[in-house]
Amino acid sequence: MTKNYSFEICIDSVQSALNAQEAGAQRVELCDNLFEGGTTPSAGMIMEVKKMAPNIQVFVIIRPRGGDFVYSSEEINVMLNDIRMAKQLGADGIVSGCLLTNGDIDVPNTQKLIDASGELPFTFHRAFDMCNAPEKALEELISLGATRVLTSGMQQTAPLGIDCLSELIKQANGRITILVGSGVKPDNIAELAAKTGAKEFHFSARKEFPSPMTYKNDNINMGGVSGIPEFSRFYSDLETIKKTMNAILKI
Repeated sequence: MTKNYSFEICIDSVQSALNAQEAGAQRVELCDNLFEGGTTPSAGMIMEVKKMAPNIQVFVIIRPRGGDFVYSSEEINVMLNDIRMAKQLGADGIVSGCLLTNGDIDVPNTQKLIDASGELPFTFHRAFDMCNAPEKALEELISLGATRVLTSGMQQTAPLGIDCLSELIKQANGRITILVGSGVKPDNIAELAAKTGAKEFHFSARKEFPSPMTYKNDNINMGGVSGIPEFSRFYSDLETIKKTMNAILKI
């Protein structure tokens, strides 16, 4: 950890892991389907990231689908199996969580996820930003033994949620880490740190790169949803990661 700050890069590819490692970030949150907010990556992806980027911590998201965070008993079983798989493949941490239909933390099922994680640190992800009472939810997560909470302060981006983030960090008082994420960029990370007291930041630094395809059939959307680029690739950009980190480290 440099100057008491640490940085987590949200990624969905081996190349992004390599870029995060080269930039000097402390860890990555490894996901699939970032256009859906991130779902559980494949075993092959976890294995290859661990192999190719051995000098960075790999926290694996456990989320069986996009959409809401209310899960059936069958989905919980899938998540527990995926945690076991991630641990066997060398994951350094687990990122997960679940809610009840009324917006409360699903305490019994979240406890199952934390227990399954064992000695690995557990981050409760941005399902937290969908809960109905953040102060209560934070105390519950502390009691459950969660290590971190990833949050934008109940708003779309961390800059918009800056006041709430400040209050959450004060409430946490070192009992749990508030990991500030969503919309963290080179031009706002220093202000976020100064106004909230946050020490850990989560961002993707994603940049669009063109596909090498020379033939393009523009009549089809493979996911059936218009607006998602079919002939682009998105990676966490090395220079953007460096620029974001340096914006706070050089103060």
